[in-house]
Amino acid sequence: MSKQSSMVHLAISSVLALSGAALTSTALAADDGKEQCAGITKAGKNDCATSTNACHGHVTTDGNAEAWIYVPKGTCDRIVGGRVVQIDVPPPVK
Repeated sequence: MSKQSSMVHLAISSVLALSGAALTSTALAADDGKEQCAGITKAGKNDCATSTNACHGHVTTDGNAEAWIYVPKGTCDRIVGGRVVQIDVPPPVK
């Protein structure tokens, strides 16, 4: 196997490993006394995909109505523009 081919395989493996870890931490957050709060995220800080992007962290505008983040339960209703949502998060990739 060439050096370039090895580097490509290493890069792909790293990306897959990191995305699996990110999904696991997002899925586990819901069980720790948190709720999903939409409408308050900063650009690039959302926790899951929306209808306009396929991955967490890809929202391009602040306050996107679809984008959500985990916050401690009871907090979202106190934040201007925040609304509690219940969106099923896919299970972690194994």
